[in-house]
Amino acid sequence: MIVVTGATGNVGRSLVRALAAAGERVTATSRGISDADVPEGVRQQRADLIDPESLRPLLDGADALFLQSGGPSAHLLSPRDILDVAKAGGVGRVVLLSSQGVATRPESGSHGETGRAIEDAVRESGMDWTILRPGGFDSNTYAWAESVRARREVAAPFADVGLPTVDPDDIAEVGAVALREDGHAGEVYELTGPALSTPRRQAEVIADALGEPVRFVEQTRDEAAAQMLRFMPEPVVETTLAILGEPTPAELRVSPDVERVLGRAPRTFADWAGRHIAAFR
Repeated sequence: MIVVTGATGNVGRSLVRALAAAGERVTATSRGISDADVPEGVRQQRADLIDPESLRPLLDGADALFLQSGGPSAHLLSPRDILDVAKAGGVGRVVLLSSQGVATRPESGSHGETGRAIEDAVRESGMDWTILRPGGFDSNTYAWAESVRARREVAAPFADVGLPTVDPDDIAEVGAVALREDGHAGEVYELTGPALSTPRRQAEVIADALGEPVRFVEQTRDEAAAQMLRFMPEPVVETTLAILGEPTPAELRVSPDVERVLGRAPRTFADWAGRHIAAFR
């Protein structure tokens, strides 16, 4: 049995599908999960990573755990307690969805310090572990969906600064391999897309997939910060804007790890947009 936390997220949802398609027994969990969120044959049960004891019934008898690092709630987690519950249930393998920022922004409380503490707990758990460190997600452009639907417009800062954003399905497929196959214990995989892609170019790709023009409006840093502060804590906003506007050489690097694990090149942003264009119609 493989337990997938964060199973309604962009990565977790795809991972559950991939594992089920491969014939694995899967338990999918998140705080608000329902039968509608999982494929037929997948067990679902609500639990909250902030409450490790809520995971105990799911992890009892499980072999492997996909641990989502908590996103904006990461600082509220007690990762060692979660992993103790997993070990007590019989879990011998854990795959952690972490963040590239653990390595590239170690001074950041949100990306570096909190993420590093979770990674350290996984390394010291006594289980076989694999850590996934993706950069920015292609699916972050869902933030533009409403304005594209309503006005055929995208507003974003740093129009011509490119990053090698990654398709969440590629992250999920790497996670599925690490959960199912031997040979990945002790590995840290940095996961990126195949090329740098700027916000302006991403808007053009969405327009091409729609078959209609989409106007691009470049925001100032302050305008972008004000918008992000509506749903993100200020330290996360500051670090995110620093990555988007002044990426480090490590954040600009195209990693070979997706191809190394999957035996194929990572998908392009155009691939992602084509599969998800319904969200922008």
